[in-house]
This record gives sequence, structure tokens and C-alpha cells, in this order.
Amino acid sequence: MAWRQSAGTVYYKDYFMKALLESLAPGEKDWELAQAIDPSRLPAHIAIIMDGNGRWANRRRLPRVAGHKAGVGPVRSTVETCARLGVKVLTLYAFSMENWKRPRAEVDTLWRLLRFYLRKELPELQKNDIRLQAIGRLGALPPEVRRELLEAVEATSHNRGLLVNLAINYSGRTEIADAVNAILEAARTEGRLSTLRVDERLISANLYTAACPEPDLLIRTSGEMRISNFLLWQIAYAELYVTDTLWPDFTRSSLLTAVLEYQKRDRRYGGLSSAPLNGSNSKAPEELLAAFPSR
Repeated sequence: MAWRQSAGTVYYKDYFMKALLESLAPGEKDWELAQAIDPSRLPAHIAIIMDGNGRWANRRRLPRVAGHKAGVGPVRSTVETCARLGVKVLTLYAFSMENWKRPRAEVDTLWRLLRFYLRKELPELQKNDIRLQAIGRLGALPPEVRRELLEAVEATSHNRGLLVNLAINYSGRTEIADAVNAILEAARTEGRLSTLRVDERLISANLYTAACPEPDLLIRTSGEMRISNFLLWQIAYAELYVTDTLWPDFTRSSLLTAVLEYQKRDRRYGGLSSAPLNGSNSKAPEELLAAFPSR
């Protein structure tokens, strides 16, 4: 699937920006933030590391599970805002493979919250044409959790709006390993193992997110300066945005602020800026070389 900018894409984004603005009251903070966003430069794919639930609860002298429960609201708000904004893909880091190390009671609570979210939000996902997808090693999930998750994925499979990837029992390193193993298995089955040549394109085509554009914007809440084994291959050129806001306090304003910060960035992909920065020298390389005395 190609994800390229076109006149039709701009129209699509203008349409959704209008939908977002119509849901806001003129003059309020979110309306002002939305007005400042350039619809032609929206990130196609936003990925979020939803961190800080435990700290949110600890600061209020509540059990950690209270933080996880409080984190459900921001998920709903973020999905809704991305859909109205015209973002193509939203990937949420819901449960890492390392999270199994947490206390059993906390892990069980996370599964109950996931099932609650799926049941409660499925009608809204359908109403808003949102498609749900799950990425990670889903076979290790408790049977009832996996069943309800896959049922929700199937129920929304024909929707064509925002795609929401839930990263569950996910590890970036494991995803790359799974991709390489899938490549090797296919080559072995087809009898071409001896001539197999693995390149970046082939690995990308076998990732869990193969049908998605790579993330343009990676948001991490709670102020931690690390990637936490999330989408390691895909975020090679993503813009990183870290906020001290804990996930349960992440609001629509928080998301719009992150998008505005993203639009200030000069995305060069290893090349040069399209316009010289203030104070930079715009002379051609040969002119710069000529300025140095020869030996």
C-alpha cells in the first residue's frame, strides 16, 4: 500500500480537520491548538508509549491498578482525536513482553481492563469507521483475552478509517526476529534458501506493521528518555516527543501540542535542510572549499 501525499490526501485531511474543529467550542484551548495545525503536514502514523500509570497512582497513594484504570480515558480520547484529525495509523504500546515480570494481580487487572475496553468501545469503533489490529505474540495471551481481542479485530476488519494498532505482548527485538524467521521459513518452503538475500525491504515486508507507513511521530509520556523496545525497526526516522505528563493526565490538548511540535521539526532523513537555518552558510561546497588556503 502506498502512503504518499497528494491533492486527494490534502482534501482528506482538510475534511477531518473540519470534523475536529466542529467538535470543539471556539475560543477554548483545544480549539486554538487545532486551528494552529497545518492539515497538509499531519503525521500519517503516530506511535505512543503510554507510560506513568503507576507513578500517577503512587502520587495519590492509590494502588497501581488505579493508575491503569485511569489510563483508559486517555486511550479513548487519543483514538477519537486521531480519527477526527485525519491521522491514518495510531499504534499504542499496551503491554510489552517484559510486563509479564510484574505482579500477577497487576497483570490480571490489565487483561480485565483490556476486555472491558474492547466490549465498551467496540460500538464506537464501528460507528467511527475505526479498524482495530493487534500486533505482538498473541498466542501467549490468556485464551479468553485472545479470543475477545481477535473477535474485535475481525468485527472492525472492514472499516476504512483510522487504523489502531494495539501492541500487546510486544517486543521490538522479537518482532525483527520473527520477521527474519518468517523470511527463512518461506525460502526453505519454496526451495530457494541457498539463493536467499535478505535486505531492508524484505525485513520491512515481514514486520507486524508491514501494511502501515512507518511512524512519523513517537510520543512518550512520563518524561522517560528511552524507547523501551518499541518499534525499533520502524522508528528509524520518527520524530521523538517526550512529555513529563503521566499517561492518565494525557489529554486532547497534550496530543494536539505534540502534533504542533512535530510540525515545527525539519525532517531531513539524513539529508540537508530544504532551507538554510538562521546563521548557516548557504554557499555552494566549492565556494566554501575555495575559502581555505591551499597547501
